[in-house]
Amino acid sequence: MTYLVEVTNLKKNYSSKEAVKGISFNIKENEILGLLGPNGSGKTTTIGMLLGLLKPSAGEIKINKMSFENNRIEILEKINFISPYIELPKKLTVKQNLTVYGKLYNIKKLKDRIEYLTEKLRLHDLLNRITGELSSGQKNRASLAKALINKPSVLLLDEPTASLDPEIGDFVRTFLEEYKHENKISILLASHNMNEVSRLCKSVLMMKNGEIIDKGTPLSLINKHGRANLEEVFLKLSRNENEFN
Repeated sequence: MTYLVEVTNLKKNYSSKEAVKGISFNIKENEILGLLGPNGSGKTTTIGMLLGLLKPSAGEIKINKMSFENNRIEILEKINFISPYIELPKKLTVKQNLTVYGKLYNIKKLKDRIEYLTEKLRLHDLLNRITGELSSGQKNRASLAKALINKPSVLLLDEPTASLDPEIGDFVRTFLEEYKHENKISILLASHNMNEVSRLCKSVLMMKNGEIIDKGTPLSLINKHGRANLEEVFLKLSRNENEFN
């Protein structure tokens, strides 16, 4: 079995607070793993460590069998990230943004890569528009193109469809399913949209207070906790951790 992401006993401390308390998990090749939990559960801190933005207090991260600590530059070339809370430079056009990020990643045949993403993400009418003037759905597609400009083998998604209307949200989810299948990448999805997680994720991690308190497929978690859907499982987790023990 091929794991592109291996996380072992990962911890992050801030003074006297433990934000992440020794979590371990793997993400297979061609898999979307859901990362769920209430605000303050440690999801964003975990993603920050996987991106190299935060230095772990302890533990190990391996990407494609390489230690993040010892192969930082090489690994960062093969991962990327999208969040609606982090915008592209607003005064540049979409094409200018993609060109800048493509050059930062030293992408060969950058014009071809931009053309490919333009076709896949329906960006033809947006390329020459100022990014800051786009709608939330249009910005989302532009940001997704940026996140894929370097052909990442690992993609980290933080609320990728937040604030999108149902049609655009469905387009993004369908695109992610198809792109993952075609390119065999590993995706970590942090989301509060339980229908989205149930649709996209083969496996789910449930976090609270910096710990993984349960994991499994969406269906197995629903059955285990006697709930009708994943949202009810999430609410059970958020309101009473003791029920998970």
